[in-house]
Amino acid sequence: MPGLVAPPEAPPLRIAVPDAGEGQIRRPRSPIPRNKAPASPSPSSSSMRPKPSPGKKKMSPAAAAAATAATEESALDNPDLGPFLLKLARDTMASGEGPGKALEYAIRASRSLERCEGAELELAMSLHVTAAIYCSLGRYGEAVPVLERAVAVAEAGAKGEGEGEGEGEKKGSEHALAAFSGWMQLGDTHAMLGRLDQSIACYAKGLQIQMEALGENDPRVAETCRYLAEAHVQALQFDEAEKLCRKTLEIHREHSPPASLEEASDRRLMALILDAKGDYDGALEHLVLASMAMVSHGRDTDVAAIDVSIGNTYLSLARFDEAVFSYQKALTVLKSSRGDHHPSIAAVFVRLADLYHRTGRLRDSKSYCDNALRIYARPAPGASPDDVAGGLMEVAAIYEAIGEPDEALKLLQKALKMLDETPGQWSTVAGIEAQMGVMYYMVGRYADALGSFESAVAKLRTSGEKKSAFFGVLLNQMGLACVQLFKIDEAAELFEEARTVLEQECGSSHPDTLWVYSNLAATYDAMGRVEDAIEILEHVLKVREERLGTANPEVEDEKKRLAELLKEAGRSRNRKQKSLENLLVTNSQRVKNTRRWSGLGFKSS
Repeated sequence: MPGLVAPPEAPPLRIAVPDAGEGQIRRPRSPIPRNKAPASPSPSSSSMRPKPSPGKKKMSPAAAAAATAATEESALDNPDLGPFLLKLARDTMASGEGPGKALEYAIRASRSLERCEGAELELAMSLHVTAAIYCSLGRYGEAVPVLERAVAVAEAGAKGEGEGEGEGEKKGSEHALAAFSGWMQLGDTHAMLGRLDQSIACYAKGLQIQMEALGENDPRVAETCRYLAEAHVQALQFDEAEKLCRKTLEIHREHSPPASLEEASDRRLMALILDAKGDYDGALEHLVLASMAMVSHGRDTDVAAIDVSIGNTYLSLARFDEAVFSYQKALTVLKSSRGDHHPSIAAVFVRLADLYHRTGRLRDSKSYCDNALRIYARPAPGASPDDVAGGLMEVAAIYEAIGEPDEALKLLQKALKMLDETPGQWSTVAGIEAQMGVMYYMVGRYADALGSFESAVAKLRTSGEKKSAFFGVLLNQMGLACVQLFKIDEAAELFEEARTVLEQECGSSHPDTLWVYSNLAATYDAMGRVEDAIEILEHVLKVREERLGTANPEVEDEKKRLAELLKEAGRSRNRKQKSLENLLVTNSQRVKNTRRWSGLGFKSS
């Protein structure tokens, strides 16, 4: 997470906390004085327990517990106790004693600081620490309300202090930066829960606060712009990502020397975005400039990674010889720097397998798939499960293309098992389930296909990807599975939703949208809504004639279907039920293969 202030002393806590110094928060000191004067209440449990008087009766356990609780509650009023407990929570995490005890200290610190006037900034930092500990325990849902409270406290403090001058203005700025840190941490937590829409909204609010506090061209603003751009890429929102990435490039060009590492990193992200939008020439230009920058800094491994991306772009442009050269060049460097069994080597093998499949060299394609699978079966130590699972997905897509759906299913099941319980991988898991649904559909296991599609759709709805073109295509294929199971009403609802999504994302004349129109028309016909079916087919036929010409086989098929429906519309409504198999476009090859994200990088199928 990009930050504006220094990290806390304990590395595991991943939050931004200002260091002590001029204009910063003073470090909390122990409330225990160094002289022999009577001590203030300390967090020691022994000093908080009431001592029995010799002349009184011994209290019952319940009464003793109540008295102890009352004493501890009153001790929270000590203004020095909150900062001390906060420091103790950080020290506990750093010492490895366990997050449970640290969480207890952090919660008590927050309760104490809530009672102190003028301690809004310290309270916000305490709530950040509490939320970070919840996240380290995997309790992301409990961290969300804590962070929302931290943001509210920091923003309230910023409004209260920011209107004055001098010291008040300085404190207002510190509160604003604490609010920025809270919004970014909240966005990360939503991302771990698969809520991409909420995550992006939080990042955007954090960026707005940062720009108001530091100015629009500060280098730290560039880091946050890039972070938000990567989130938009993950949500398949490429236009927004491109705008943010261009701003990042402008800031880095202003503040960094030519061909800097920061600029090279920005260009790699821009190439990724342009590639996803189909601008392969633009993507290639940025990749070449990024490679030149990395070469000037002696970053051979990064150059090899860029060579792989260049090979992918050449492959998209059907410049196969240049793609092979780029892949082989990357292989040479990666083998010498990472060894023969690193997942990055397997990833290049998969790209070569895809290339040779496209050029019809199926034996070479299968050979490279086997080489990649041998590495994925026993990857090098430290290999990321995300990289291995993503590689298995890509190999499965090749097996699907060469007509081996059973082998593809086995690989997808293995990838799903690796990532199913991993936090923050909902989108990737949904992609795997969608691809498995296609495989099940191809082999005739329609009930299994519907189950996989339903699970994938539910995850994508939760993660905020219900507005993407991929989501619309997935709804279309789920509708076809419903048709095969004779769930016609459900199929119609899914086709209608798919039409809405694809019209918004791709337009009414896009090929994917036209396939949905055809399926919806066939479903309406089967439901007896012939007039609605005719209206849709007339639009489909008009668009196909404009795009493909009147002699195209697809146009001829649409003409026959429309003529048949028009003929029936003039007859009695008491007609023989038609077989959906003759009407629906059930070619599962129309479904796009799923996409995957490694880190925050996007790879198209």
